[in-house]
Amino acid sequence: MINIVGNRKWFFLISICLLVPGIISMLAFGFKLGIDFTSGTVMTLRFSQPIEQAELRQQMSQLGYSDATIQKTSEGDFLVRTRDIDSDEKIALIDGLKQGLNIDVIIRDFATVSPRVASEVARNAAIAVLVASIFMILYIAFAFRHMPSPFKWGFSAVIALLHDVLIVMGVFSILGWLTGYQVDAMFIVAMLTIVGFAINNTCVVYDRIRENVRRGISKDFAVTVNSSILETTARCVNTSLVVILTSLALYLFGGVTIQQFILALLVGVMVGIYDSIFVAGPLLVLWERGLKTESRAA
Repeated sequence: MINIVGNRKWFFLISICLLVPGIISMLAFGFKLGIDFTSGTVMTLRFSQPIEQAELRQQMSQLGYSDATIQKTSEGDFLVRTRDIDSDEKIALIDGLKQGLNIDVIIRDFATVSPRVASEVARNAAIAVLVASIFMILYIAFAFRHMPSPFKWGFSAVIALLHDVLIVMGVFSILGWLTGYQVDAMFIVAMLTIVGFAINNTCVVYDRIRENVRRGISKDFAVTVNSSILETTARCVNTSLVVILTSLALYLFGGVTIQQFILALLVGVMVGIYDSIFVAGPLLVLWERGLKTESRAA
């Protein structure tokens, strides 16, 4: 039998290796924030003739938009993010591109976020994550209320979720620095989706642990947890694989507007598999043994 709990130090070490680069990147570089958090304008432009991204960037700079972020989509359109512009500036920009590039320009999508809305989105996102964490602790504590120290189950699950969230945030901090990937409102939606999916897998493992504790399969809690993890591994992996394959198809063929959302989801689900098998259960054992050590010392 594979001893996951007995080798937990190695799995915790792997988690640290995954966490540290992202934390360093977040502290050193932060995130490349999208217009949802900084305010600005995003538009999707289609041109009547193929042009190079460098040509469009040069023309945007000549028109006074040197700070614009430009990404080419798989359909050949260009996703342009720039400072907040009004309708008159939009018309002037499109006319300038038509004259400078000598081709027709079609605006396929256009959205503007004001600074006030951006600050509200950032604040509400933080509140949403905090409230979700509190309710998850309370829910799991209630669900496992008949077990000794039920709150330790809730806190262990949320610590494991924090592990997932920090890794995904770290990956996007690094990608923002290297490739210009931005954190926007869709990223927050992806994070909340990841949290919901990961807590489901963790609850499956914890529920099997509770069943095996009641059945008394072993007097050693670590053995009970290890057996429960192995019994639920196939279910956790199979469920996650369905999501991963579907998300991969969307990432490859769904278009650039949802690619960053799907990438966050992919990374989160893969980390969630690791978390539910190698982190959540061993954390519970670590906490249990810590509480027992304290009670003996008292």
